[in-house]
Amino acid sequence: QVTLVESGGGLVQTGGSLRLSCVASGSSVSSNAMGWFRQAPGKEREFVATINYSGTTDYTNSVKGRFTISRANARNTLYLQMNRLKPEDTAVYYCAASRFGGLASRRAEYEYGYWGQGTQVTVSS
Repeated sequence: QVTLVESGGGLVQTGGSLRLSCVASGSSVSSNAMGWFRQAPGKEREFVATINYSGTTDYTNSVKGRFTISRANARNTLYLQMNRLKPEDTAVYYCAASRFGGLASRRAEYEYGYWGQGTQVTVSS
């Protein structure tokens, strides 16, 4: 049984920063790909960032240069550092653990078998 628990969301002004955390149990964050997705009100859930077992990262274009995905293997924790936040970043952010290993960039929801409950990020203008 894999459990993912996110934290770190909140309300921040435009240009501010937040760091999301995702603690995993029942699986290692370093064994397969891990990812962050988000869902804004009235929109479908979308890919944000992923990190594969070797540490290679990938981002959706809208967050490149502002967001950084990382992990702390000893703590079995995944992070998403979000800088220079914009109102359009407002969403519920979900941590996910992939079904797959390997070097491929995992951007699709179907590639992830386990999801956290989500944490709300609100960026005020």
